[in-house]
Amino acid sequence: MTYAAIVLSGGAARRMGGVDKPGRAVGGRPMLHRVLAAVADAAPPIVVGPSGPVPDGVRVTREDPPGGGPVAATVAGLALLDPGTTVVALLAADLPLLTTAAVAELRRALDGSGQGLAHGGPASGRHRPVDGAARLAVDVACYVDGDGRRQQLCGVWRVAALRAAVDRLAAERGGTVDGAPVRGLLAGADVREVSWSGSGPPPWFDCDTDEDVRRAEEWTR
Repeated sequence: MTYAAIVLSGGAARRMGGVDKPGRAVGGRPMLHRVLAAVADAAPPIVVGPSGPVPDGVRVTREDPPGGGPVAATVAGLALLDPGTTVVALLAADLPLLTTAAVAELRRALDGSGQGLAHGGPASGRHRPVDGAARLAVDVACYVDGDGRRQQLCGVWRVAALRAAVDRLAAERGGTVDGAPVRGLLAGADVREVSWSGSGPPPWFDCDTDEDVRRAEEWTR
């Protein structure tokens, strides 16, 4: 199953003093570059937000307005997808422990061949079964941490479902997604929650503080 990837590199990084968070090095490489390495097989990989130099083949754009938040950035990324793209990874740029294997696990879960539990949106009241054809009918697969919290920017979407989620959220907010929280995208979606079952550190670990960066450094040694 081919897929594209949208990597969101905006954000104010207030808890780090406003530094270029995706540009901070973990294990000798900027976090953004580590995420891009994990989706090197994406067609194409797209970065939304400030990025600095990126590998060949990576498309770069900005959200409108700049600083408009993760949903506005998602809209900008969707605009750069090739026609016919049906699956897209939606990822934060501060996931230095993300791996190709972890992304592949999400893709399998979306396709119904991986592990995970599927949940309907809040309005549906559904808890989907996980066997047979019902496994296929989900909009997004995302990781959950040990406490069951969804890692909303470490997931893989069906493109049609993501576009529909953006349109629904915009309609709820009077026609704009400027400043909209990313959890609003998942609120009405059928979500398959995936616990990391592989070896190594959790791929969903994001770095919001200097302490988080130090922990990630320890895991990469």
